[in-house]
Amino acid sequence: MLGADPGIEVIGAAEDGAEALALIARDHPDVVLMDLRMPGVGGVEAIREQRRRGGEQPRLLVLTTYDTDREILGALEAGADGYLLKDARGEDLARAVHDLAAGRPVLVPAALAALTAQRGPRPALSDRESEVLRLVAEGCTNRAVARRLRIGEATVKTHLAHVYEKLGVGDRASAVRTAWEQGLV
Repeated sequence: MLGADPGIEVIGAAEDGAEALALIARDHPDVVLMDLRMPGVGGVEAIREQRRRGGEQPRLLVLTTYDTDREILGALEAGADGYLLKDARGEDLARAVHDLAAGRPVLVPAALAALTAQRGPRPALSDRESEVLRLVAEGCTNRAVARRLRIGEATVKTHLAHVYEKLGVGDRASAVRTAWEQGLV
């Protein structure tokens, strides 16, 4: 299904988490689709191991049938960048791959609900930082945020830098994931 999308090149498939980790190390994909329940090394364990490896990391999208809070939170805490259910339509799956490749998070409503229920202490973001972060969470580019808020792109970048610092993250996807985990967006 994904191979039919001209913007996506499928470069491998694995039977379990150990094989997935070996393929990631060998082929350096931009996005990895990972099931949670596999023989041997499971998805959460494979995600955790991949994140421990450091270096340039692929975006990790959990694609599974499981939508319980425990499963969702386990995958996201391990370092997944997105969570999608296997009953997603083909075009939604392809869009999710493109979104993750562009640094935008992908979460089904059940994942958002699980994160909202697990809110932790909230860093103090200014009103403008919160607005910028909310628009980024909606998938807006810096240019789109600047237009919507009627500010310059450099100002958007400054607000994002402050958000990253306050949330202790280094990129857009991590900022959005952390903001959702803490109930900020």
